[in-house]
Amino acid sequence: MKVTFWGTRGSIATASPETIGFGGDTSCVAISGEDPEHVVILDAGTGIRRLGDVLNGRVRRIDLLLSHLHLDHIVGLGFFAPLFWADASVTIWAPPATTPLLDRLGRYLSPPLFPVRLRDLSCELELRDASMEPVVRGAFTITAAPIIHPDTAVGYRIEAGGRVLAYLPDHEPALSPSFPSEPEWTSGAAIASEADMLVHDAQYTPDEYRERVGWGHSSVLDSVAFAELTGARSLLLFHHDPWHDDGRVEQMARDAQRASRGVTVTAARQRYTLTVGA
Repeated sequence: MKVTFWGTRGSIATASPETIGFGGDTSCVAISGEDPEHVVILDAGTGIRRLGDVLNGRVRRIDLLLSHLHLDHIVGLGFFAPLFWADASVTIWAPPATTPLLDRLGRYLSPPLFPVRLRDLSCELELRDASMEPVVRGAFTITAAPIIHPDTAVGYRIEAGGRVLAYLPDHEPALSPSFPSEPEWTSGAAIASEADMLVHDAQYTPDEYRERVGWGHSSVLDSVAFAELTGARSLLLFHHDPWHDDGRVEQMARDAQRASRGVTVTAARQRYTLTVGA
């Protein structure tokens, strides 16, 4: 299972010389396996545009897993090239809600916010609620679970070839009643349990977090504590704050690794590809 980061930034895209090292596009992660015609994609931030260009017609089956529908996680959707390929099959998964997903996504993909409607897309499109029970999609087994974040949001657990990737890009486990102990009472713990790779929200320094409790994001040290609590083997710091330049992100990663008691910690970099469990 190979993981490529196409967008690592949170809240709003920040393309500038100061963010080129870790990336300025918002959340988008691609997961590939042995089947070259199938890809799983996590979120549709601005990074999904470049991903669509790279796929270049060779991928025909796409499962796009949306963690939630905040704008920074769906803003790239209308610029994702495979949606306009007649021979592509795209399934979009999102957190269940009382309003159908077609209506929720349609608020963005329709005039006056966007000139193309969902019904005008060329691909074979299916919209589904994220499943809280394991679902097999090609070589991947995918499970979702609700997590702490404003509005409806889920984390995803993707398993393939005996390896586990956990993805919780916008998450505030510190609001759980017993954090950082008792995983059974901690938001997202079941999704991240014993993961080979945990991609987790680490938007704030501890000082920044104290002024932003309840915003739905984590301090870098809370991300480390969550990884240790759940038994994750490696932690990829994600959803970098738009006001953090490369130097700040690098320092946060060093602070996180020093605080870790056994978890390997790095900051996710845009356009980097990693093998889960390597």
